[in-house]
Amino acid sequence: MNEKLTPHQTAIKEAFIKERGYWSTEIWEDVLQLDPDFLKAYLKFSAVPFQKNHSHIDLKTKELIYIAFDVAATHMYQPGTRQHMENALGYGATPEEIMEVIELASVLGIHAATVASPILMEVLAENGTPVDAEMSPRQKELKQVFIDERGYWSEMWDSVLLLDPDFFEAYLEFSGVAFKHNHLDPKIREFICLTVDAAATHLYEPGIRVHMRNAIQYGATKEEIMEVLELASTLGIHAATVSVPILSRLVNKGNE
Repeated sequence: MNEKLTPHQTAIKEAFIKERGYWSTEIWEDVLQLDPDFLKAYLKFSAVPFQKNHSHIDLKTKELIYIAFDVAATHMYQPGTRQHMENALGYGATPEEIMEVIELASVLGIHAATVASPILMEVLAENGTPVDAEMSPRQKELKQVFIDERGYWSEMWDSVLLLDPDFFEAYLEFSGVAFKHNHLDPKIREFICLTVDAAATHLYEPGIRVHMRNAIQYGATKEEIMEVLELASTLGIHAATVSVPILSRLVNKGNE
């Protein structure tokens, strides 16, 4: 829609720019045209982490968090990816920092193994062919390498390591690239991982727990962690930003 904005719509657009620091015609214009009150309500909801009495995370990191759940394989929302990369660069993020966010989000697929491999262990035990829970020297070594590189261990990795140490070693190398490049502060890295796991399109509870604990160990406050969750909670608006432009085109077509 390219209709002229009403005073009410103009006021909402101006408030959005003031509160959020940007405007995207591609993402927001059709929503503003078809239901400005809905966009106004969303603005109030999404702006809470940006208000002075709530804001505990800097603007650059906020944009990196948005990038994380937009690029994740469970969401892959390109309009938001473009917008928040642009915003992040404008707030001083480097290409290397943004690439590290992408790398962290790209390991999400391992949760197919961390969720399913314990079930495989149970099924094998039920069938009378249990896997030996005693780690071999090589498996113990791989576990220690993980701990040395990541600073923690979680039981969610036990079954993967026991069932296929070659696969675990390959994953360790793949997922470790971001940690070796080390462009992001360790606390911010945990925020990125937490964002991907907590997003409504994933909701991976074991990872949420691990990365919350890790973030706290790196000095994160409850206010910062809650702010990460608040930012991730805005993902639902993409139901509107994806579908409303389709509705808008259909309405315009019908009026021709």
